[in-house]
Amino acid sequence: MVSTSSTTEGAGSTTEGASSTTEGAGLTTEGAGSTTGVGGPIRPYGDTTGDGMVQVSFTLPMPHSKVAEGAALQLATKMGMDPALVVHAKPMGEGFTFFVVYGRVNHLVEPDKVEVVERDYPLLTPKEANAAIKESLRRRLVVVGACIGTDAHTVGIDAILNIKGFAGEKGLEYYREVKVVNLGAQVSVPELVERARAERADAVLVSQVVTQRDAHLLNTREMSAAFRESYPADQRPLLVVGGPRFSESAAADLGVDRVFSRGTTPGEVASYLVHRLAPTAERTAS
Repeated sequence: MVSTSSTTEGAGSTTEGASSTTEGAGLTTEGAGSTTGVGGPIRPYGDTTGDGMVQVSFTLPMPHSKVAEGAALQLATKMGMDPALVVHAKPMGEGFTFFVVYGRVNHLVEPDKVEVVERDYPLLTPKEANAAIKESLRRRLVVVGACIGTDAHTVGIDAILNIKGFAGEKGLEYYREVKVVNLGAQVSVPELVERARAERADAVLVSQVVTQRDAHLLNTREMSAAFRESYPADQRPLLVVGGPRFSESAAADLGVDRVFSRGTTPGEVASYLVHRLAPTAERTAS
């Protein structure tokens, strides 16, 4: 089995360890001097405009050797990289090697055909959110959060819920009209449902970082099914999940109301909750 992960960086960059990054290079329109990245087919940028150079990282289940490097080049060629060059190779324990390959692809990207989930609600300040909740609900909005299953990584859920927040924004605990119940890590789905019932939760926030064997997807589907079985349709709390490996377009498939991916801030989550649960917020913010 081959484990792959993408890395897109400018020429001359180095990759250490087994972790990959997605930075730097970006995409550039074809044609001299054009860097708008919109309006027509574009190709990756590495050394010069429109050269199609990309950098990819992956692990092969082979001990490090020249044969292993040749196998990495073979995989890169089959992925459409031509010519390709192994710029980094490092043993990853017994019988595994991590590679970074740099090379040219001929594929074009058409930005006008890209489909993404755009934010469809206004961003509110904590003051605006509090005012909207108070006006619409006339009580505190109750949020229950947790990392479910065997996931012990609370950094994500804490960044959204804890008062210290993330990216310069205060977490939901800072919002006067929001009651936050943070259950922490490794919470079972039945325990989450039971606590949500006990707290009369308006929204349930679940963070999933562990993704081996699609654990984050399986856990989320189990969670959404449990809530739908335990609540009448018109009484179920809002179900929100987040994590670095979720696709924001997968909400319907996972049975949840909203998916947030990497880089989401507490203000975005708070604004979404208010938008869905206290709709007068749009009037308050305008």
